[in-house]
Amino acid sequence: MSAEQMRKIVVTTNGPYLVSGGVPLTVQVIGTNEEGGSWEWEEGQTLNTRQSYALCRCGRSGSAPFCDGTHVQIDFDGKETASRLPFDEQKTVLDGPTMTLEDARPFCAVARFCDNFGSAWELIAKTDDTSARELLIHEATRCPSGRLVVRDKATGQAIEPVLNPSIGIVEDPAENCSGPLWVRGGIAIQSQNGEGYEIRNRVTLCRCGQSKNKPFCDGTHVEIGYKDGRA
Repeated sequence: MSAEQMRKIVVTTNGPYLVSGGVPLTVQVIGTNEEGGSWEWEEGQTLNTRQSYALCRCGRSGSAPFCDGTHVQIDFDGKETASRLPFDEQKTVLDGPTMTLEDARPFCAVARFCDNFGSAWELIAKTDDTSARELLIHEATRCPSGRLVVRDKATGQAIEPVLNPSIGIVEDPAENCSGPLWVRGGIAIQSQNGEGYEIRNRVTLCRCGQSKNKPFCDGTHVEIGYKDGRA
C-alpha cells in the first residue's frame, strides 16, 4: 500500500478524528496585513505525532488538539450533517474576462482571505487587469476550506496552491480564537459509516464541536470565540 493510500482521516461516531499514515501536524496562523485583513499563512510549531493519532472534534479536550476522551464525559453529539455532494455540484460560477470564480458557500470557514482591497466577488469582474487578477489568485488560493477556486479561462485549469499532505491547526489572532483543522494536500476523509467524502486539496474540519455542517467547519468558532487552551 502506498503512503498516499495509508493517509486517512476517519470521523468516528461522536468521537475524535482518527488520523493514520503519519500525517504531519503543524500550527498554522492567519497573518494579517497593515489594514488588519487576513493576508498570509504563517507556519508555527510542528507537533510530535505518531504514525496514527486522534484529534479532538468536541472542542473540550484538555490535551488539544489531541483527544483525551472528554467527548464521552460530555455526551458529545458529533452527527455528520454536511452534504455528500461534490464541490462541483455545490458551487456557483462567476464569470470574469479571463478567469472564473467557483464558490461553494457551504464550505466557508470564515478565514477572511477573500476580502482584501476588493473582495474576490468584485475582483473577478476585473481580471483583464493584471493587478486585479493577481490579487484574486492570492485571495482564493489562501482560502483554507477550498470554498473559492479560480480557473483560467484560456487553459480551463484551476489555479491551486501546492500543498503537501498535512494537517494545520489554525489559529486566528485577529479574531482572538482558535480555528479549524486545515486538511491539505488531498488526504482522504472517511465518514463514520465508512463512506468517503470527496478528496480535495483544501478542506477544513470543525474542532470547536459546534459547526452545523459537521464534519466541516462553518465558521462557528469565530462566533463563539473558541480557544483550544493550548496557549
